[in-house]
Amino acid sequence: MSKILIVALYKFVPLDDFEAMRDPLKAFCQERDVRGSILLASEGLNGTIAGPEEGLREVLAYLQSDPRMSELEYKEAWADRHVFKRMKVRLKQEIVRLAVDGIDPNDVVGTYVQPEDWNALISDPEVVVIDTRNDYEFAFGTFDGAMNPETQSFREFPEWVRKAQELENKPKIAMFCTGGIRCEKASSLMLQQGFDEVYHLQGGILNYLEKVPEEQSLWKGECFVFDDRVSVDHKLQPRWGAWVPEEAKHIINDDTDYD
Repeated sequence: MSKILIVALYKFVPLDDFEAMRDPLKAFCQERDVRGSILLASEGLNGTIAGPEEGLREVLAYLQSDPRMSELEYKEAWADRHVFKRMKVRLKQEIVRLAVDGIDPNDVVGTYVQPEDWNALISDPEVVVIDTRNDYEFAFGTFDGAMNPETQSFREFPEWVRKAQELENKPKIAMFCTGGIRCEKASSLMLQQGFDEVYHLQGGILNYLEKVPEEQSLWKGECFVFDDRVSVDHKLQPRWGAWVPEEAKHIINDDTDYD
């Protein structure tokens, strides 16, 4: 039986005291052998953590005891061993860095699409499907027909949107990412830039893989994750680097906070 619970979580919410939250949160996690990475910023919280189930659920309860975190978004997966070496809680300017002023998913965000409705949307020939992740993530797997912006960082996405000829006429957009957080900002950006119909996959690829049966799925390949699992299959089972595309070899075993 899998012993380690893995949780990917995020919440866009004003945190005026985010700096003061860091040390107590890190200590609470370490006392329960919960490891991983959490980013704190004035705009909210984002991270992936893993540990024994009892301890990790205590950490979730600790976070959700703050009224601002009561509706914390998170997705669960399992592994038979730890997927992180230590616990990091870092202070950032943004919890997912787009580096564009005036982008706030709490004010303006695209239309959420449930996994069960995603296939119909992306099968519409009038819809442009965009994978908002980086090139090395795309190489592991993606949805049929999705555009690859070929970015190495999420910060490059706005420039790609500006230059992409396929987007000149402001078509209907369907976008997706690993867990949903990047699409919150990407959809806000595109609405700000004049796109009228912007849709994004609720809970990201991980939610889709959990909710949509493999025989009905339009997902092809594996889903890259930023921990020792390297990627997961359609059943969300760890692949532990059994296959790594050439485009991703430079980031395996790299401790950098990629975005």
